[in-house]
Amino acid sequence: MAVFYPSQALDLVSLTVTLALLLLLSSSASANSEGDALYTLRRSLSDPDNVLQSWDPTLVNPCTWFHITCNQDNRVTRLDLGNSNLSGHLVPELGKLEHLQYLELYKNNIQGTIPAELGNLKSLISLDLYNNNISGTIPPTLGKLKSLVFLRLNDNQLTGRIPRELVGVSSLKVVDVSNNDLCGTIPTTGPFEHIPLNNFENNPRLEGPELQGLVAYDTSC
Repeated sequence: MAVFYPSQALDLVSLTVTLALLLLLSSSASANSEGDALYTLRRSLSDPDNVLQSWDPTLVNPCTWFHITCNQDNRVTRLDLGNSNLSGHLVPELGKLEHLQYLELYKNNIQGTIPAELGNLKSLISLDLYNNNISGTIPPTLGKLKSLVFLRLNDNQLTGRIPRELVGVSSLKVVDVSNNDLCGTIPTTGPFEHIPLNNFENNPRLEGPELQGLVAYDTSC
C-alpha cells in the first residue's frame, strides 16, 4: 500500500489545482477568441432592429448572447441570424469558430464575398447564406468541409464556376445555387449525382451537366 507523506500530498494537490486552472484558462481563452470573432462580425453589420444588442464583448464568453448556441465546453456551435434584417458583409474571422456546426444567415441583405476562411470550419453541417446580395465566387476551400450536409447559396449574385472541390464532400445532401450568375458546367459525380437540376436553375451562363470524364472549359467563365 502506497504511503503519501504530507509534502507529497501537498505537491499532488498543487499539481491538480494547477492543471485545473490551466484547463479553465485554455477554455476561457478559446471562448474569448470566439467572442472576438463574433464581435468583429457584429461591427461589420448594420442592425436596425437591434437583434445583436446582447452581443457584449466584455462578457467572459459569447454563450449568453442571443442567437448563439454553445456546447458544454462553452464553444460556439450555432449562429442563428436568418431573416434578421441585417446588412453589411461577412468577415474572415468567422473561420475561427472551429466548433461551429450551423451558420444561418439567410434572408438578410448581406453583401460582399464569401470568405475563403469558412473552409476552416471543419465541424460545419449547414451553411445557409441564401436570399442575400452576396457576390464573388464560391470559395474552393468549402471543399474542405467534410461534415457539410446543407449548402444553400441560392438567390444571391454569385459568379464563376461551381468548385469541383465540392465533389469530394461525400456528406453533402442538399446543394442549392439557383438564381445566381454562375457559369461553366454542373458537376455530376460524388454528391452531385443526386442533386436535382432545378437547384441550379436561373444561372443564365451555367451550362448543362458535364459529360462523364469531360469538363468543358468556357474561356468566358
